[in-house]
Amino acid sequence: MGVQATVVFTDLHGSTGVFESLGNARATESVTQITAWIANESERHGGRLVKTLGDGVMLVFSDPSRAVSAVVEIQRLHHKRTMRQQSDLRLPIRIGLASGEVEMVADDCYGDAVNVASRLCDLCGPHQIWASANALDSVLEVRGSNFRMLGPIHIRGRAEPCNVFQIEWREEEPSDFLTMQAQLNPDDLLGSEDALGREVVLQWMDIVKSFKSFELPIHIGRVKNVEFVVNDPRVSRTHARLEWRNGCVMFVDVSSYGSWVRFSEAGGADVLLRREECVLHGKGELALGASFSDLSVPTVAFTIR
Repeated sequence: MGVQATVVFTDLHGSTGVFESLGNARATESVTQITAWIANESERHGGRLVKTLGDGVMLVFSDPSRAVSAVVEIQRLHHKRTMRQQSDLRLPIRIGLASGEVEMVADDCYGDAVNVASRLCDLCGPHQIWASANALDSVLEVRGSNFRMLGPIHIRGRAEPCNVFQIEWREEEPSDFLTMQAQLNPDDLLGSEDALGREVVLQWMDIVKSFKSFELPIHIGRVKNVEFVVNDPRVSRTHARLEWRNGCVMFVDVSSYGSWVRFSEAGGADVLLRREECVLHGKGELALGASFSDLSVPTVAFTIR
């Protein structure tokens, strides 16, 4: 007989590069220490380790509020722990969680919530937490965190789309997001379009181009032979690429100076990517080669539809 649980998957983003930088022995030690620490922190919040998955872990919680508190605390503490490390050795965490009925069989866990949590972990970017709406149904508030609506996302192997929120965990961010149970109404999210889209529209100054999913990957850069040209000295020759991966538009930074992603929903933190990637959804802007604080930075507006 199944039990109600909140399932959490974590993954260390960029571990391949760390193995190249540190070598197998030191990188394995670092990854093992972090995954063991995540398991310990989760157990301190009432979670249970189901299994480790190389550079990730799978956990279950009986209380969704404690699950959300745990993943928020994990992101905050990990961020503080790694601030003094070189940026290419920091191993940011990405986390997915979902709630539902699960079956525990021979120390493993099965069910729709398992599939959804695993998929959300795969889709979200470094430092991010994505949660299904049902994982937040009974969560009234977690100190300093906010829930930002992403919308319906189609999950492989699932007939109905899953309504998804991003949990903003940085305490210094403004609190203009949805935090109360009454506001998390799945009916507000339902729509025929997947929030991750089937087409991407890019605009830089007066240049506008649209690309269908089957036309990806495309490249953004300074040279004329890329599909979307941004002629600015801060933009690398080939600065980034857009890929259609597992049903979503993925932005991959391959530049010298990095990219910043800002989503249009008010209050979301800018995402800094240096040789990293994240899923694009909805509408927003890309700052190429410098942050948005530089008012002269070349910015590309994007719409995923």
